[in-house]
Amino acid sequence: MDRLGRFTIVVSVAALAGVVGWFLFYILPEDVTSLLGILLVVATVLGGTVIGGRIASSRYSDYDVAEIAVEGPISRDGGSGRLPTRPGGASSDDVVEQIQTAADDGAVDGLLVRLNTPGGAVLPSDDIRRAVAEFDGPTIAYATDTCASGGYWIASGCDEIWAHDVSIVGSIGVIGSSVNVHELADRLGVSYERFAAGKYKDAGTALKEPSADEREYLQGLVDDYYDDFVERVAEGREMDPDAIRDTEARVYLGSRAHELGLVDELGTRDDVLDRLAARLDVESVSVREFTPSENLVSRLRGGAERVAFALGAGVASAFDADASEFRFRL
Repeated sequence: MDRLGRFTIVVSVAALAGVVGWFLFYILPEDVTSLLGILLVVATVLGGTVIGGRIASSRYSDYDVAEIAVEGPISRDGGSGRLPTRPGGASSDDVVEQIQTAADDGAVDGLLVRLNTPGGAVLPSDDIRRAVAEFDGPTIAYATDTCASGGYWIASGCDEIWAHDVSIVGSIGVIGSSVNVHELADRLGVSYERFAAGKYKDAGTALKEPSADEREYLQGLVDDYYDDFVERVAEGREMDPDAIRDTEARVYLGSRAHELGLVDELGTRDDVLDRLAARLDVESVSVREFTPSENLVSRLRGGAERVAFALGAGVASAFDADASEFRFRL
């Protein structure tokens, strides 16, 4: 019945578009050649078919669960910087957009977040976690190979966390790092001249040895991020913050993570779908994976980045200007 309804809508909209196109581009304008008119009518029919397909899909959807993947290191743009040191990472902007698209889709009742990531930047990870937490409906995080650090930050925003018994789960901690090359600079005769307003403005700069005060200041920032991480996980998982701190940012196999309360259940993807069906009170669920659309330019750029990485862009990135900045990662 649904298929018949979808087909009827598509054909009806396409036919209507054909009639409108024939009148506007062939009958009405006397100075337009017949050939051009026919071409415009065909274009209008094709456009109407696309629009009809979208209307039919929204009215007769064959899915009720959206699946969103977070794969690879998490960053704002998925690692598409000037030097592609991490090709194939997860773009938080893209992931959040797809979650919001799923939330606005009237056919979607539940959300499956598939995680295979070692973590990444703090704010991009938090953006995804917030989008997941705001989704109106049951949400389940499913850890495949790895759900560590920023990945677990995201998972803690879901109603439930599932994993394989041999998945890598945990690493609830924060890293603050910067490259320090002041000794190499000294040997090369490169000096650092400081022109800054504010005592800690250049803390973590690569060309100078950090003072004791600067080390304490930077460690304080890392500690603040860590406290926030622990509090969010404790709230999302309804766990004692001290129990989370006791993990000491270690990773665990899924079976051990389950024993510690970091994972709700162990199972396969089919088990997760059965659980979503139970949460939605239906016999079974149908899943549609929401992925960002990628134009030709993006595809070409992605291929070029992978080639560049294979040729040594990872080594070259050590000399990127951004390497002098102090970075925080989950």
